[in-house]
Amino acid sequence: MTAPSTAATPTVEGIAAVGLAAAPSRLSERLGTHADTARALRLARETFIGGERVDMGALAAALGVDRTSLFRWVGNRDALLSEVLWSLAVPTLLQAEDAAEDLAGAERVAALLIAFIDDLIRAEYFRVFLRREPARALRLLTTADSPIQRRYLATTAWVVRRDLGEEPFDGTIAPEELAYLLVRVSESFTYADLITGEEPSAERAGTAIRHLLRV
Repeated sequence: MTAPSTAATPTVEGIAAVGLAAAPSRLSERLGTHADTARALRLARETFIGGERVDMGALAAALGVDRTSLFRWVGNRDALLSEVLWSLAVPTLLQAEDAAEDLAGAERVAALLIAFIDDLIRAEYFRVFLRREPARALRLLTTADSPIQRRYLATTAWVVRRDLGEEPFDGTIAPEELAYLLVRVSESFTYADLITGEEPSAERAGTAIRHLLRV
Protein backbone atom coordinates (compact mmCIF):
# COMPACT_ATOMS: atom_id res chain seq x y z
CA MET A 1 0.00 0.00 0.00
CA THR A 2 1.28 3.45 -0.92
CA ALA A 3 1.83 5.65 2.11
CA PRO A 4 -0.39 8.73 2.40
CA SER A 5 1.08 12.01 1.28
CA THR A 6 3.33 13.73 3.80
CA ALA A 7 1.88 17.11 2.85
CA ALA A 8 0.12 19.03 5.57
CA THR A 9 -3.21 17.45 6.43
CA PRO A 10 -6.12 19.76 5.52
CA THR A 11 -8.16 21.07 8.40
CA VAL A 12 -11.46 19.50 9.40
CA GLU A 13 -13.15 22.37 7.57
CA GLY A 14 -11.75 20.88 4.36
CA ILE A 15 -14.19 18.01 4.43
CA ALA A 16 -17.01 20.52 4.78
CA ALA A 17 -15.81 22.74 1.94
CA VAL A 18 -14.47 20.39 -0.71
CA GLY A 19 -17.82 19.19 -2.05
CA LEU A 20 -19.24 22.66 -2.50
CA ALA A 21 -16.04 23.81 -4.19
CA ALA A 22 -16.20 20.87 -6.61
CA ALA A 23 -19.84 21.34 -7.61
CA PRO A 24 -21.19 24.81 -6.86
CA SER A 25 -24.70 25.73 -7.92
CA ARG A 26 -26.36 29.01 -8.76
CA LEU A 27 -28.11 28.84 -5.40
CA SER A 28 -24.99 28.01 -3.40
CA GLU A 29 -23.16 30.91 -5.01
CA ARG A 30 -25.94 33.33 -4.05
CA LEU A 31 -26.05 32.36 -0.39
CA GLY A 32 -23.14 34.50 0.70
CA THR A 33 -24.32 37.65 -1.03
CA HIS A 34 -28.12 37.56 -1.05
CA ALA A 35 -29.77 37.78 2.36
CA ASP A 36 -33.21 36.81 1.04
CA THR A 37 -31.81 33.67 -0.55
CA ALA A 38 -30.15 32.68 2.72
CA ARG A 39 -33.37 33.39 4.61
CA ALA A 40 -35.36 31.17 2.25
CA LEU A 41 -32.85 28.34 2.62
CA ARG A 42 -32.93 28.58 6.42
CA LEU A 43 -36.70 28.32 6.49
CA ALA A 44 -36.73 25.45 3.99
CA ARG A 45 -34.12 23.66 6.12
CA GLU A 46 -36.18 24.12 9.28
CA THR A 47 -39.25 22.81 7.45
CA PHE A 48 -37.34 19.77 6.22
CA ILE A 49 -35.90 18.97 9.65
CA GLY A 50 -39.41 19.25 11.06
CA GLY A 51 -40.45 16.38 8.81
CA GLU A 52 -42.71 18.56 6.68
CA ARG A 53 -42.83 18.78 2.90
CA VAL A 54 -40.95 21.75 1.49
CA ASP A 55 -43.72 23.35 -0.56
CA MET A 56 -42.77 26.38 -2.63
CA GLY A 57 -46.15 28.07 -2.24
CA ALA A 58 -46.22 27.63 1.52
CA LEU A 59 -42.59 28.71 1.79
CA ALA A 60 -43.24 31.88 -0.22
CA ALA A 61 -46.24 32.70 1.98
CA ALA A 62 -44.20 32.16 5.15
CA LEU A 63 -41.53 34.49 3.79
CA GLY A 64 -44.13 37.09 2.86
CA VAL A 65 -43.35 37.08 -0.86
CA ASP A 66 -44.91 35.70 -4.02
CA ARG A 67 -43.75 32.51 -5.73
CA THR A 68 -42.05 34.48 -8.50
CA SER A 69 -39.77 36.20 -6.00
CA LEU A 70 -38.99 32.91 -4.28
CA PHE A 71 -38.08 31.21 -7.55
CA ARG A 72 -35.86 34.17 -8.41
CA TRP A 73 -34.07 33.80 -5.07
CA VAL A 74 -33.58 30.03 -4.97
CA GLY A 75 -34.44 28.54 -8.35
CA ASN A 76 -36.84 25.61 -8.59
CA ARG A 77 -37.81 23.16 -5.86
CA ASP A 78 -35.18 20.59 -6.83
CA ALA A 79 -32.45 23.22 -6.60
CA LEU A 80 -33.67 24.26 -3.16
CA LEU A 81 -33.99 20.69 -1.89
CA SER A 82 -30.50 19.89 -3.14
CA GLU A 83 -29.00 22.71 -1.08
CA VAL A 84 -31.11 21.80 1.95
CA LEU A 85 -29.88 18.21 1.74
CA TRP A 86 -26.26 19.22 1.33
CA SER A 87 -26.50 21.73 4.18
CA LEU A 88 -27.50 18.79 6.38
CA ALA A 89 -24.89 16.44 4.93
CA VAL A 90 -22.02 18.77 5.86
CA PRO A 91 -22.47 18.66 9.66
CA THR A 92 -23.05 14.92 9.37
CA LEU A 93 -19.72 14.58 7.56
CA LEU A 94 -18.04 16.65 10.26
CA GLN A 95 -19.46 14.37 12.96
CA ALA A 96 -18.22 11.34 11.03
CA GLU A 97 -14.80 12.97 10.73
CA ASP A 98 -14.71 13.47 14.49
CA ALA A 99 -15.70 9.83 15.07
CA ALA A 100 -12.73 8.64 13.01
CA GLU A 101 -10.14 11.17 14.20
CA ASP A 102 -8.06 8.65 16.20
CA LEU A 103 -7.64 6.32 13.21
CA ALA A 104 -5.42 6.47 10.14
CA GLY A 105 -5.24 5.17 6.59
CA ALA A 106 -7.91 2.84 5.28
CA GLU A 107 -9.32 2.34 8.79
CA ARG A 108 -10.03 6.05 8.98
CA VAL A 109 -11.72 6.12 5.58
CA ALA A 110 -13.89 3.15 6.51
CA ALA A 111 -14.86 4.50 9.93
CA LEU A 112 -15.74 7.91 8.52
CA LEU A 113 -17.98 6.53 5.78
CA ILE A 114 -19.67 4.01 8.06
CA ALA A 115 -20.43 6.71 10.64
CA PHE A 116 -21.84 8.94 7.89
CA ILE A 117 -24.06 6.15 6.56
CA ASP A 118 -25.25 5.25 10.06
CA ASP A 119 -26.23 8.85 10.77
CA LEU A 120 -28.17 9.07 7.49
CA ILE A 121 -30.05 5.88 8.28
CA ARG A 122 -30.88 7.04 11.81
CA ALA A 123 -32.04 10.57 10.85
CA GLU A 124 -35.82 10.24 11.00
CA TYR A 125 -36.57 13.48 9.14
CA PHE A 126 -34.36 12.24 6.30
CA ARG A 127 -36.14 8.88 6.19
CA VAL A 128 -39.49 10.73 6.16
CA PHE A 129 -38.37 12.57 3.02
CA LEU A 130 -37.21 9.33 1.39
CA ARG A 131 -40.53 7.62 2.09
CA ARG A 132 -42.63 10.60 0.99
CA GLU A 133 -40.76 11.37 -2.24
CA PRO A 134 -38.73 8.26 -3.14
CA ALA A 135 -38.29 8.95 -6.86
CA ARG A 136 -37.25 12.57 -6.32
CA ALA A 137 -34.98 11.60 -3.43
CA LEU A 138 -33.10 9.00 -5.47
CA ARG A 139 -32.78 11.38 -8.41
CA LEU A 140 -31.40 14.19 -6.28
CA LEU A 141 -29.16 12.03 -4.11
CA THR A 142 -27.74 9.46 -6.50
CA THR A 143 -27.63 10.98 -10.00
CA ALA A 144 -26.00 13.92 -11.73
CA ASP A 145 -29.38 15.68 -11.89
CA SER A 146 -28.35 17.61 -8.78
CA PRO A 147 -24.95 18.57 -7.37
CA ILE A 148 -25.28 16.33 -4.31
CA GLN A 149 -23.69 13.19 -5.69
CA ARG A 150 -20.89 15.15 -7.38
CA ARG A 151 -20.16 16.78 -4.02
CA TYR A 152 -20.25 13.45 -2.20
CA LEU A 153 -17.93 11.90 -4.80
CA ALA A 154 -15.52 14.82 -4.56
CA THR A 155 -15.56 14.66 -0.76
CA THR A 156 -14.94 10.92 -0.74
CA ALA A 157 -12.10 11.28 -3.25
CA TRP A 158 -10.59 13.98 -1.02
CA VAL A 159 -10.76 11.63 1.97
CA VAL A 160 -9.19 8.81 -0.05
CA ARG A 161 -6.32 11.05 -1.15
CA ARG A 162 -5.76 12.38 2.33
CA ASP A 163 -5.68 8.98 4.01
CA LEU A 164 -4.45 6.64 1.26
CA GLY A 165 -2.41 8.96 -0.94
CA GLU A 166 -2.51 9.55 -4.67
CA GLU A 167 -1.91 5.87 -5.47
CA PRO A 168 -4.10 3.73 -3.21
CA PHE A 169 -3.12 0.08 -2.89
CA ASP A 170 0.19 0.50 -4.71
CA GLY A 171 -1.44 2.35 -7.57
CA THR A 172 -3.85 -0.44 -8.54
CA ILE A 173 -6.79 1.98 -8.49
CA ALA A 174 -7.12 5.74 -8.86
CA PRO A 175 -8.53 7.76 -5.95
CA GLU A 176 -11.52 8.84 -8.04
CA GLU A 177 -12.33 5.25 -9.02
CA LEU A 178 -12.09 4.01 -5.45
CA ALA A 179 -14.24 6.93 -4.29
CA TYR A 180 -16.86 6.06 -6.92
CA LEU A 181 -17.04 2.47 -5.68
CA LEU A 182 -17.27 3.57 -2.05
CA VAL A 183 -20.05 6.05 -2.83
CA ARG A 184 -22.04 3.49 -4.80
CA VAL A 185 -21.73 0.96 -1.98
CA SER A 186 -22.81 3.54 0.58
CA GLU A 187 -25.81 4.53 -1.54
CA SER A 188 -26.84 0.92 -2.09
CA PHE A 189 -27.15 0.27 1.64
CA THR A 190 -28.36 3.71 2.73
CA TYR A 191 -31.24 3.65 0.24
CA ALA A 192 -31.78 -0.11 0.17
CA ASP A 193 -35.45 0.27 1.07
CA LEU A 194 -36.03 2.38 -2.04
CA ILE A 195 -33.84 0.34 -4.38
CA THR A 196 -34.51 -3.28 -3.38
CA GLY A 197 -37.11 -3.10 -0.62
CA GLU A 198 -34.60 -4.27 2.01
CA GLU A 199 -33.80 -2.54 5.28
CA PRO A 200 -31.01 0.06 5.13
CA SER A 201 -27.98 -1.22 7.01
CA ALA A 202 -24.84 0.58 8.11
CA GLU A 203 -23.48 -2.77 9.29
CA ARG A 204 -23.75 -4.39 5.87
CA ALA A 205 -22.42 -1.23 4.25
CA GLY A 206 -19.47 -1.40 6.62
CA THR A 207 -18.72 -4.99 5.66
CA ALA A 208 -18.65 -4.08 1.98
CA ILE A 209 -16.64 -0.90 2.53
CA ARG A 210 -14.06 -2.70 4.66
CA HIS A 211 -13.77 -5.35 1.97
CA LEU A 212 -13.09 -2.68 -0.66
CA LEU A 213 -10.54 -0.99 1.60
CA ARG A 214 -8.91 -4.28 2.70
CA VAL A 215 -9.36 -3.65 6.41
